[in-house]
Amino acid sequence: MDSSNSDDRFGLREPFVVVEVNEPDSDPDTKPKIRVSGLTRVSNSGVPILREVCVDISKGLIVGIIGPSGSGKSTFLRALNRLWEPSSGSIFLDGQDITDLDVLSLRRRVGMLFQLPVLFEGNVMDNVRYGPNLRGKKLQDEEILRLLKLADLDDTFVKKNSNELSVGQAQRVALARTLANEPEVLLLDEPTSALDPISTQNIEDAIVKLKKEGLTIVMVSHSIKQIQRIADMVCLLVDGEIVEVLEPQQLSQAKHPMAQRFLQLSS
Repeated sequence: MDSSNSDDRFGLREPFVVVEVNEPDSDPDTKPKIRVSGLTRVSNSGVPILREVCVDISKGLIVGIIGPSGSGKSTFLRALNRLWEPSSGSIFLDGQDITDLDVLSLRRRVGMLFQLPVLFEGNVMDNVRYGPNLRGKKLQDEEILRLLKLADLDDTFVKKNSNELSVGQAQRVALARTLANEPEVLLLDEPTSALDPISTQNIEDAIVKLKKEGLTIVMVSHSIKQIQRIADMVCLLVDGEIVEVLEPQQLSQAKHPMAQRFLQLSS
């Protein structure tokens, strides 16, 4: 992980922080899965929300985004699949500017799971099939069972009605529904904040399993312990800026004063 190399090609005032895992056989010229370059957002009242955020995220990592409330974490996450429209030239997926991509196609490639699950009427199978059905593709029963297994649910859930599920079960069905679109990147916005400890562990197990399937996962969480359990790298976002990028076991070494205070009060 390199957090000190500036990149003058983009004329940025902040250096790029590169989120990667050093592997002996890795190709240094490989493009990042996601590149964020000078991402900025200002509120309607003129208050900065994001301040020229720059970060590279390599393929196949779980990247945790943590920081104080109001620091821009969810705003950052929602820019990555254009739930708000970033400026042209500020976010790239596999080297392509996401503002040049069809937005529905982008959201299939970059799926998102929200804090509270919202399921459609019908049973679990209907929900999982929803996205592919929109594209004229019918998922076979075997594929639905595979997706449920990835989301840590067994085949007894297939015929259950969506209104019969607990919040934790509904969240895992929502995850399976997102996976049915075959995303390359998964965005998670506080996916376990409303769940009990057992349901939280089930979701965490599913996330780790998905990483092994090759997904790149970007996860916002207020739980430092959760991020330490499952993330490969952690971005500390303070007042709209990524101030540090650390490995989970190095969080105690954070140098930014506000990041230090946040970590101390959260531990």
